[in-house]
Amino acid sequence: MKRTTRARLAAAVLGTAVVLVPSTASAHVTVSSPDAAQGGYGKLVLRVPNESDTAATTRLTVTFPTDTPVTSIRTQPKPGWTAKVVMTKLDEPVEVGDLTVTEVVGSVVYTATAGGIGVGQFDEFQLSGGPLPETDTLVLPTKQEYADGEVADWSQVATGDEEPEKPAPTLALAAASDDGHGGHGAPADTEGDEAAGSSDDGTDTLARVLGGLGLVVGVGGVALALRENRRRARTDS
Repeated sequence: MKRTTRARLAAAVLGTAVVLVPSTASAHVTVSSPDAAQGGYGKLVLRVPNESDTAATTRLTVTFPTDTPVTSIRTQPKPGWTAKVVMTKLDEPVEVGDLTVTEVVGSVVYTATAGGIGVGQFDEFQLSGGPLPETDTLVLPTKQEYADGEVADWSQVATGDEEPEKPAPTLALAAASDDGHGGHGAPADTEGDEAAGSSDDGTDTLARVLGGLGLVVGVGGVALALRENRRRARTDS
């Protein structure tokens, strides 16, 4: 019994240690969005971890593509940082949605006015804009500058399954629906919902029945174990 207990304890400790080991592969600048879709407007969230052991991150330059341009970006006010949207003039006008534009978003530059992102910390920067390009992904090469002059250039694009050493933040864009709002506003499949609800109800009832039977079997097992222990005690005495 003691050996079994010790083995289980060792396995639990080992499992906890594995969970607590940090993942260095994910320690880079990333971008995500709760609502981004091709051709629409959405929020972009840049997550920036500080990888330096000695210096704070004090500047961030996020570059937008000009071959599949975004025409409008707004920055969310962020204490301790200034944000500047830098526009780029195109050599030739391009069509973006129903508009013909000659100027698009080139980059967004964040500059720390206080301590920046400290050692062992991360921060998030939120943008809102569009129209987002009608492509599968939006790639945002980003330069992360530190107080000691070091620069991390997150601009490499993955080719194949292997992730590059300095991957550019890349956002998958959902395909736009007929109403131009991605997957939002799609009509609900009421028949499918009802069928799913019926199935869920049946599964729930079966689970309750099986759970009750399991409880009965468990109680019976405990009772038999107690009876056996008492019988052995009387025999030993």
